[in-house]
Amino acid sequence: MRRILVTEDSATMRSLLVATIEASGDYEVVEAASGFEALRLLPREKVDLIITDINMPDINGLELISYVRKSEVYRTTPLFIISTEGREKDMEKGLALGANEYLVKPIDPARLQDLIRKYLGSDV
Repeated sequence: MRRILVTEDSATMRSLLVATIEASGDYEVVEAASGFEALRLLPREKVDLIITDINMPDINGLELISYVRKSEVYRTTPLFIISTEGREKDMEKGLALGANEYLVKPIDPARLQDLIRKYLGSDV
């Protein structure tokens, strides 16, 4: 079973993402409420896709991406940013740091599901 890490400080948004992911296929979701929590989880949990918000307390999503892209284990793991920051320069920065996709909140659940299938294949 493919595993997806969702890093999002808003419990409501995290629940929405988890429900969307679970509806898109047979994926297991690992949740982190902050970038710091995600950094603690990554060495212990093998994940196949990382989804992160940018604006979070302690370690933000951009710092998380930077860490992930320097990691031997996660350097090539697909990574999506989901953020309220929708300006062109924000998107360019996120993609330049190594994000594969950048989605602006509010997200289209069908688009997220399509992207997950694109990167992980369908387990349905």
